[in-house]
Amino acid sequence: MKLVIGLLKGFAIVVVALIAIAFLLPSEVSVSRSTVIAAPAEEVFPHVNSMQATEAWSPWLSRDPNVELAYEGPEEGVGNTLRWSSDEPSVGNGIQVITASTPNERVDTAIDFGPQGLANAYFDLQPADGGTLVTWGFDTKLGMNPFARWMGLMFDRWIGADYEKGLANLKALVEGK
Repeated sequence: MKLVIGLLKGFAIVVVALIAIAFLLPSEVSVSRSTVIAAPAEEVFPHVNSMQATEAWSPWLSRDPNVELAYEGPEEGVGNTLRWSSDEPSVGNGIQVITASTPNERVDTAIDFGPQGLANAYFDLQPADGGTLVTWGFDTKLGMNPFARWMGLMFDRWIGADYEKGLANLKALVEGK
């Protein structure tokens, strides 16, 4: 009996320690990836300023050929909205809306992943030798949820890999490869 009580106390100490440590972890996460696309910004911009255009290069849509997509608002720019629904956990469900758009320079979006939370994403386009430097970024606040803070440690690896694939797809599309 003493062994069981000892194990339960040890388990409780570990759980309390993990929760306490979580509050020392960052409460916000930022992930970004960049690539140079051999084209001027005006050729890249239409592909990031429209949720419909992202279908051609999205790193997530190929994971579920049955994903349901619905668009609202204008065809491009501020207010252009995508709603998606998928049974594939790596695709999930959500809403993404363009919240700001500066032609040939930047596009900002707000993303609602439902119970998984809210985030912001952006595309930044800058002139670069041989074309346009495209940076795709993601920012989210993790709040006071200790589990979310631990998960935040893995966002760069998870989202970063998808952003690298998406940027490679976008590069190939724009450059006609």
